Amino acid sequence: MLENPSWEEARDLLLSLAKETDTEDTPLEECMGRVLAFDLTASGDVPPFDRSAYDGYAMRSKDLEGAGKDRPVTLRITETIPAGSVPSRPVVPGTAARLMTGAKIPEGADCVINFERTEFTFETVTVFQTLKKGDNIVRRGEDVAAGTLLAPRGTVIDPGLAGTLAAQGIARVRVYRKPVVALVSTGSEVVEADSEEGPGKIRNANRAAFTALLKMEGCRVRYMGLAGDDAAEIASLISRGLEECDAVIITGGVSVGDWDVTPDAMALSGAEVLVRGVSMKPGMACAYAACRGKPVLGLSGNPASALTNYCACVLPAVRRMCGRAEALPVGFTAEMAEGFGKKSPSERFLRGRLRFADGRTLFVPSARQGNAVLSSAIGCDAYARIPAGSGPVEQGRIVSGFML
Repeated sequence: MLENPSWEEARDLLLSLAKETDTEDTPLEECMGRVLAFDLTASGDVPPFDRSAYDGYAMRSKDLEGAGKDRPVTLRITETIPAGSVPSRPVVPGTAARLMTGAKIPEGADCVINFERTEFTFETVTVFQTLKKGDNIVRRGEDVAAGTLLAPRGTVIDPGLAGTLAAQGIARVRVYRKPVVALVSTGSEVVEADSEEGPGKIRNANRAAFTALLKMEGCRVRYMGLAGDDAAEIASLISRGLEECDAVIITGGVSVGDWDVTPDAMALSGAEVLVRGVSMKPGMACAYAACRGKPVLGLSGNPASALTNYCACVLPAVRRMCGRAEALPVGFTAEMAEGFGKKSPSERFLRGRLRFADGRTLFVPSARQGNAVLSSAIGCDAYARIPAGSGPVEQGRIVSGFML
């Protein structure tokens, strides 16, 4: 068992434990945010033929040699080609075809001019400039060439990828199944959000926060329930979570006090405890375990502390379970928009927001950084890392971190 490893060591251990779920097919219209479970290679060219970029006329560039304002060239119109129709005849010397945006270029034509730059009648079109071969033609395969790797397995499906799948004729998409994560709340002082707080009680903010966090990453969440500070009671909920779900997250009871019994409950459920505590602040109190290949993750009962540990150490493993090829959050460097007055004996994570002004990237730390100050995470989109042994951080200092 590792005791108080660095957060990177803890993160990498969890990543090594995390396995992608199995796969399933989903309708194309429901694929947004899902994770592609195959390498998407283009089966054909897009577009599949040369097409017009404008409403205009298709013609031969050779017929326009020497054309200008004082030397107009008049061509005979042979046909009109709407988008979706097929040309019925080639363009030969001295002729042009009228066509709409997206229409197929007829044989013999090698350029297009838009209506606005011509004079025309029903029978003829007059052009006052030269054109080059290929002007205003969207070539076959210009968007995608057959055989191109469009998106590798593990790519999160966004609108561009959804449209590309449709263009390849894929109406049902093979994706990774959404992991089901069991959520267990602990603490004799905790009551659910719809209950009266009562003397000495606090409402269960962690349940709502972690349900939102996990759903944001594409997980399904199954709430196992709220247990008091009783190892057997917590173990029962963990065991049920292991039976029904792909992973278990527990909040509360992971410190070293007399009532912190979550690690004992993990052992009672059959899980092997792999990590106790992580060298970071906030988020130091935690316990990570595994059972039958499934992660069992115990986080602090203090909401902001649990949130920080999750984002730094647990989130990459959750993304790996979802099938994402890029599991680590995107890093950044930025200038501190405001100073932070405390020393950091161990590595510290500051909650905050990235802002951009006058060509600079700024990190704006949340006003309050306490372990229990969950409200400081409202609107938070990044964490800045302050190295261990640092003194107060002055305004303007360059810091690194990761985006959420």
